[in-house]
Amino acid sequence: MSASMQTKLIPEAGTGGVRALLGGALRHPLLRPLAALAALLLLDLLLVPGFFRLEIKDGHLYGALVDIVNRAAPLMLAALGMTLVIATRGVDISVGAVVAISGAVAAILIGGKMVVIDGVSQYVSNVPMWWALAAAIGAALVCGAWNGLLVAVLGLQPIIATLILMVAGRGLAQLLTDGQIVTVYYKPFFFIGGGYLFGLPFSLYIALAMFALLTLLMKKTALGLFIQSVGINPVASRLAGIRTAALIFFVYIFCSFCAGLAGLMVASNIKSADANNAGLLLELDAILAVTLGGTSLAGGRFSLVGSVIGALIIQTLTYTIYSLGVPPEVNMVVKAIVVFLVCLSQSPQFRRIFTSDKS
Repeated sequence: MSASMQTKLIPEAGTGGVRALLGGALRHPLLRPLAALAALLLLDLLLVPGFFRLEIKDGHLYGALVDIVNRAAPLMLAALGMTLVIATRGVDISVGAVVAISGAVAAILIGGKMVVIDGVSQYVSNVPMWWALAAAIGAALVCGAWNGLLVAVLGLQPIIATLILMVAGRGLAQLLTDGQIVTVYYKPFFFIGGGYLFGLPFSLYIALAMFALLTLLMKKTALGLFIQSVGINPVASRLAGIRTAALIFFVYIFCSFCAGLAGLMVASNIKSADANNAGLLLELDAILAVTLGGTSLAGGRFSLVGSVIGALIIQTLTYTIYSLGVPPEVNMVVKAIVVFLVCLSQSPQFRRIFTSDKS
């Protein structure tokens, strides 16, 4: 081969490599959620004064971005748990009720009574806080075991099985609180949802720690492969030796565990347990966050990173709507439109309309 021919081939190969790299980037499953988040942030930059302004007060970062990630932390947790459930072809619409139950148990046990210690009046917890937190998480795990029993063992449809707890769980939380808002006065409890560590909200560290743990399990063990296999074909997975029922039972317990942590965050942040409103419609936001992140509603394919990005998209959208003075009811309409578009994008029949191959 002559030198002139080599000179011609080198740029062509380089151009082809760049095109392949660009094409791979454009087909990346996280491109759409990242683009949606970037579009929202750009809109806030143009329409919301001081949106990106950050300042330090009392050693903590303050600003709109910090508020968004702080408010999004419970949704991140719920979305991470929901990701595994949806990946196995299931759904858990009892997440909000589990949030209410967890917060109610913690608030009732912690409460706060005034005592005098060394001549100083201060509030102390009714029971040791760690026991109260363990009881709240334990209640969430029982809820997850109930859902897992109905779905994995008795074979009920996931939406019906979790609908039972969605209704009964909210009622149980209201019975525990006697339909009243239970106020917590014990200050150490407030740190979970409203405290700061190294200048950032402590709730964000909890959400990121759960994300890191899940990512480690999915990448370093066969759990992620098993979940994908069950979501794609549960019958074939069972015949291949995977304990399908045990795996499905586990993902529902884990989803409720994440919801229980989210319930502690919410109760800590508002310093009370509101069984009527805590976690209300959180399950719908979690499902939307998961689908926005690229997880397939048909099961199998899932993305933990995408679910976290989806939670940030929803919270940023909510913040934007409120900041622009738009009525809060519009937020529900916008979410409904987004759900509709996401479902369309995952429909093979709809995608086939816009493809050249219509055979």
